[in-house]
Amino acid sequence: MYESHKSKYSIHPDSDKMYQDLKKLYWWPNIKAIIIEYVGKCLTCSRVKAECQKPSGLLVQPEIPMWKWERITMDFVTKLHRTSNGHDTIWVIVDRLTKFAHFIPTRETDSMKILTRLYIKEIVSRHGVSISIISDRDSHFTSKFWQSLQSALGTQLDMSMAYHPETDGQSERTIQTSKDMLRACCISPVYWAEVGDIQLTGPEIIHETTKKIMQIQQCLQASKDRHRSYANVRRKPLEFQVEDRVILKVSPCKGIIRFRKRGKLNPQYIGPFKILERIGLVAYKLELPEELSNVHSTFHVSNIKKCLSNESLIIPMKELWLDDKLNFVEEPVEIMDREVKQLKQSRIPIVKVRWNSKREPEFTWERKDQIRAKYPHLFSSITPASN
Repeated sequence: MYESHKSKYSIHPDSDKMYQDLKKLYWWPNIKAIIIEYVGKCLTCSRVKAECQKPSGLLVQPEIPMWKWERITMDFVTKLHRTSNGHDTIWVIVDRLTKFAHFIPTRETDSMKILTRLYIKEIVSRHGVSISIISDRDSHFTSKFWQSLQSALGTQLDMSMAYHPETDGQSERTIQTSKDMLRACCISPVYWAEVGDIQLTGPEIIHETTKKIMQIQQCLQASKDRHRSYANVRRKPLEFQVEDRVILKVSPCKGIIRFRKRGKLNPQYIGPFKILERIGLVAYKLELPEELSNVHSTFHVSNIKKCLSNESLIIPMKELWLDDKLNFVEEPVEIMDREVKQLKQSRIPIVKVRWNSKREPEFTWERKDQIRAKYPHLFSSITPASN
């Protein structure tokens, strides 16, 4: 079986192909089941082969809030045109029940202390302290000051994972609407209250508000049920136990490469790692090595797969470069040669670059201006004449 699966002449076929090849020459009791088990324990097959199955993990939705501004979501819109007051960022804070939103102008360089004063002034003073806040893992929201402040206020911080940014979908949808309005150069908002409307006061406000909130909750529940029924058709349930060994899905690097695509032949999974704890219904905390200390240790079930291989087949993590989002990182080390690519109407200077991949020496031809812009240190030791 080793020769028909792992030798240089076989190149890791799947269990069906391996069975069809072996049954022409050999037979033994329960041959097909043994071949399936043998291929399932192959670490190389688990790491490099793409899956053709439904994504794992059923849809898990946040609970419906009981009252307005009880549970909120927030995010930043950055890189906008600078105003006369120096504002270039919008802090979007949305109530998950009523969809009421605050758009707070800020600066990208504002510290968390400044943002905290704005949060207390614009949100806490008007709507009270929220029970939970859903956000992405922006550096502001992961700072110790922000976490300690919310802990003192009794607010729970629910942050999205890198692989599942849809956790913060309410903010993203509101941001999309605000960008559409800004692109359309909307000067003034629509004034919803008409002149002469009767304003409710006293107990009538509480009665009317309670009635509207019950109506909103019913609509949200119907929307959640409809969305869950559509989403779970394309997903499958999957569970693991604590102490199980799993392999972790990673992503190829996405660089500025133009003349040759790179990163496609990197392994799709790394590991195996041991499960330490189950977080919620569809997330697990893994025991990561020191080389992955910059990676958040909690992952969605769709990004992990059970490992059946032996411990002796573990590949050392020191041979891989990964960033905090589990993308393969490959940096250029040296410029080996230069040429000029002649097109019909232009000439493009290109350079031959040696990359730091430990799998094998790799060389590619890249645009000189793009490599210089992203990796200027490669040209620092070159004389102007040769540069």
